[in-house]
Amino acid sequence: MTYKRIRQPKLCEAIEKELECLIVEGTLSPGQQLPPERELAKQFDVSRPSVREAIQRLEAKHLLTRRQGGGTFVTEKLWKSFSEPLLDLLAAHPETQLDLVEARHALEGLAAYYAALRGNDDDFNRIKDCHVRIQQAQQQGDLAAEATAVMQYLIAVTESAHNVVLLHIIRSLAPLLEQNVLQNFEYLNRHQAVVDKVSKHRANIVEAIVSKQPIKAREASHAHLAYIEETLLDLSREDSRRQRSLRRIQQRKDGLD
Repeated sequence: MTYKRIRQPKLCEAIEKELECLIVEGTLSPGQQLPPERELAKQFDVSRPSVREAIQRLEAKHLLTRRQGGGTFVTEKLWKSFSEPLLDLLAAHPETQLDLVEARHALEGLAAYYAALRGNDDDFNRIKDCHVRIQQAQQQGDLAAEATAVMQYLIAVTESAHNVVLLHIIRSLAPLLEQNVLQNFEYLNRHQAVVDKVSKHRANIVEAIVSKQPIKAREASHAHLAYIEETLLDLSREDSRRQRSLRRIQQRKDGLD
């Protein structure tokens, strides 16, 4: 029997695979700058030419982008599998917003479950920090900042789930999700009692995750989104009744004229 010769991978290939893993798992995020070649060579304990060749190979795969005089970055649009025109189209249709809330049940419930199951102390600290930023933005009455903070929180929870496919989906949908959160806030903030309940629900999710209770985390996430969905439907019906009343008042005025 003859055996095939085992080919030893080149150093640059090993570095390439390591950097790819960091990108896939989200340790290196879109738009993030890589350390200089000199520092990478020191960290990997290899020569600079090996690092340079690995970076060139990743550039050819469109995973990295080199900026003249500005360093090397993870490709900015790496996770954007949804085109901007499609995102704009979806965001422009009111019925899509409720569809998105329904989709969030599956995505966020799954992320919360696995975050509680697999997360570590560093993950939990980041989730708690994001939750504090949400509360701060809420206290300042800045809805846009609050929506951005909620999106950062959702990404932190998804990263804590340690499922790269789920992370890719959430990051791909991030612009649409953030816009959905902002539009929901614009409705929900009409009533302080609603705002308080939504905040309480989110605190329950965080508590369940950091106390490593996956089933409770998933259930808290579903309760949170179910309440938002039900409240949005109620507010929509309220708006329809108000518009109907205004039309009737206008008709009576026109009749008197």
